Amino acid sequence: MQPSTGTPQNAPDTTKAANGADRQWWALSPDDLCQRLSVVPDEGLGEAEVRRRRTAYGHNRLRQINRRSPLRILLRQFESVVILVLFAAGALALTLGHLAEGIAVFAVVLVNTAIGFISEWRAVRSMEALQRLRRRRTRVRRDGRERDVSVEALVPGDVILLTEGDLVPADLRLIDVEGLQANEASLTGESVPVDKQTGAVARDTPLAERHGMLYKGTTVTQGAGTGIAVATGMGTELGRIAELAEQATQQATPLEQRLNRLGQRLAWIVIGVAAVVGGSGLAAGRDPVLMIETAIALGVAAIPEGLPIVSTLALARGMWLMAGHQALVNRLSAVETLGATQVIFTDKTGTLTENRMTLRRLVTASGDHCVAGAEAGTSEADEPTPEAPEGIAAADPLARRLVEIGTLCSNAALAEDSDDGKPRGDPTELALLEAGTGMGLRRPEVLAEHTELREIAFDPDVMMMATYHQGEGQVEVAVKGAPAAVLDACDRVATDSGEVPLDDAGREAWHARIDALARGGLRLLMMADKTVDDADAPAFTGLRLVGLVGLLDPPRQEVRASIAACRRAGLRVVMVTGDQPATARAIAGQVGIAEDAELQVMHGSDLRPLEEMSEAEQEQVTRTQVFARVTPEQKLRLVEIFQHRGEVVAMTGDGVNDAPALKKADIGVAMGRRGTDAAQQVADIILQDDRFPSIVAAVEQGRVIFGNIRKAVMFMLCTNFAEVVSVALATVLGAPLPLRPLQILYLNVLTDVFPALALGVGRGPASIMDQPPRDPEEPVLTRRHWLAITAWSLLIAACILGALFVALAYLGLSETGAVTVSFLTLGFTKLWFVFNLRERGSRLLHNEVLGNPWIWAAIALCAALLAAALYVPGLSAVLETERLPLAGWGLLLAVSLVPLLIGQMLLAPAGRRATPTRSQRQSNP
Repeated sequence: MQPSTGTPQNAPDTTKAANGADRQWWALSPDDLCQRLSVVPDEGLGEAEVRRRRTAYGHNRLRQINRRSPLRILLRQFESVVILVLFAAGALALTLGHLAEGIAVFAVVLVNTAIGFISEWRAVRSMEALQRLRRRRTRVRRDGRERDVSVEALVPGDVILLTEGDLVPADLRLIDVEGLQANEASLTGESVPVDKQTGAVARDTPLAERHGMLYKGTTVTQGAGTGIAVATGMGTELGRIAELAEQATQQATPLEQRLNRLGQRLAWIVIGVAAVVGGSGLAAGRDPVLMIETAIALGVAAIPEGLPIVSTLALARGMWLMAGHQALVNRLSAVETLGATQVIFTDKTGTLTENRMTLRRLVTASGDHCVAGAEAGTSEADEPTPEAPEGIAAADPLARRLVEIGTLCSNAALAEDSDDGKPRGDPTELALLEAGTGMGLRRPEVLAEHTELREIAFDPDVMMMATYHQGEGQVEVAVKGAPAAVLDACDRVATDSGEVPLDDAGREAWHARIDALARGGLRLLMMADKTVDDADAPAFTGLRLVGLVGLLDPPRQEVRASIAACRRAGLRVVMVTGDQPATARAIAGQVGIAEDAELQVMHGSDLRPLEEMSEAEQEQVTRTQVFARVTPEQKLRLVEIFQHRGEVVAMTGDGVNDAPALKKADIGVAMGRRGTDAAQQVADIILQDDRFPSIVAAVEQGRVIFGNIRKAVMFMLCTNFAEVVSVALATVLGAPLPLRPLQILYLNVLTDVFPALALGVGRGPASIMDQPPRDPEEPVLTRRHWLAITAWSLLIAACILGALFVALAYLGLSETGAVTVSFLTLGFTKLWFVFNLRERGSRLLHNEVLGNPWIWAAIALCAALLAAALYVPGLSAVLETERLPLAGWGLLLAVSLVPLLIGQMLLAPAGRRATPTRSQRQSNP
């Protein structure tokens, strides 16, 4: 067959592939594939045909994903309704000629914008991840010659040659392999390199089991092979994932949604207050200019100007604290969102496990040994007691021989034995070499005694590998491979008393043992050997069965305690992995995701699109703790299903396949050490140490931040609304206004912000992780909080007006002096009121407010600012205050303490309770 120069009738449509209608190339034989693509493997495509196909399919590159520009980050800071209302108030003040008020409001807006912009800009990545997942050049066969070409120049039908270490440049259908293995962890989540072969598989075979395919962005770890490009650019599996990531919409975080709702409510309050007070004053015959000024000031007073600064700085401090826990934050609001999280989707490899294979079990006819140093690998009742490798070798010579075969029949090298000082080879082989070292069987020394004569590389067709070694007068053959394949090739078994024939009953017993260990999640290899006359004898017949080895990627030691902490905090941890169900079940049981009796495992193929699932099926999905063999689309479906059910979802991931789900989730958490750039680019938080406990620490910090912001909002609104109520009542009653417009702004912009900031950076109660997650629909302020704000506002307003009345009627102060008393009464009331915001259930003299050093610093600073309002001449003139006699100071200090005393009396019963109720935990009024 000659290479075609015309239009191939059955060439792959990569545009359709990108949209999910790709051809099932893995189900075609190599001959059928070449016919469909009109290509001769030994010749490759001609240059004219390459140009034609490039015109049809485009270059082999992914579509550029837009990054966040500085302008976009800057504009994001103005998306808050509170900021927009403040902006409008400042503009109105300047329009009406009130320069001081306008400057003060705009200063608040600019400070908040600067903080938010700097914090987010520092987190922006400078390069797009998916663009990095490519090689510059690759080896192809064209016009009968091999040549290096740019990866971007590849087209469907190109014949590509790959060797160990190559990054796969396109989606390929393999037509020839020589011991080829590929690391597909970034795409499938499979932790162990996958053996590749050329045979066709069923059309419905999941991606992780399509052994005749190689996918763009994965890596060849061993061997060599030839493949034909069947998809390029956005038509590849990687391109499809990139498209999913583009399409996945990133929703506003819970905190953003709540603050926006609060801002909208406050905006209506501002309009209402300004209209009512202005109209009442004009109806009462007040000076129209004064009423307009007062309406503007009260409108601004109703808005907590410090809220944007407090929330931004609280989040920024949380960002800094989380960095101390090895968690880097891309978006400020993501810090709090973790605190609202109800479900954490976590991958297995490297997050829950150590991402390294270890030898766990040695099974021979003489015994079943559990190797010390590995975490428990099965859930069987007959789990043997862990033993040291050297102890096993001394007690069971067959176990030593088992490891010796694994040491001989290998291509791997430990770091101390390799030329570059780095471990090399398949993780399972490295685990066997490490176990051999523990038994005194270092590979260089073993090979010195058993010189290698020949190797038969792992053959996917027979599922075995063999090496020939020079023995004493004969040639020794060491074989390892898939248990079922090796067992079929054996006709006898080694025992502690010598060899015995392997009969049907013996085979059944070994099959039962293989099944039991496989259910425990172990990766199994069977070892066999024999002696032959020369190195040309066949390897895979007449073998002597020596035994089984079981390997496992063990759980991280600290994970179980962290998952237990999540369960106490009402957080569900759900494992989502590309590994086999048995492996996933075993690890989930070991780390405590659920008790064995409760553990439910679902195969990824059972996850249909949300719109095709009934309510009962969705409920079943949300009750499942482990999802295995999950594809990128299925991960995205999982997130959508849980979000549709009202859950706040955090998704962890490290691979290219995780990118769409990371972006769609309420919080995307990427791994910093082993994570691909694709995952890190779309994630909200990046764990530098890849440790699950860092997620738990971040959740705790998020909960603390929300509680602190709630306290700060309560503080500002209780005192701000008191200003509104006091001035409104004075206007209606025809009394002197207790506060001047600039006095209101002075209190709100300066003396409000510092105590609120101190509340915003508090450490939070120690019991924060013993509480359940918040309701996703719960606003920053609930009905209970609004009722409390109303009550406190009325009480504080009464104190302000009372102080004004006493100063006028009994102390004989001028109107300016009496207004100074009411102004300072409110100022000091604000300072003392902060102590009413301790957690219910906390002690009177030992709580998170009294123990916060920033609170005391804020009170000292604000007291100095209040004194400056009287004693700094220029400032006193602007604020229209005057110095007070001692009686005036005594009056305002006594009255300002009234809300504090009442608040502590209300909190006193809660302080004597040992354990607060759930309703009491939400927040104190």
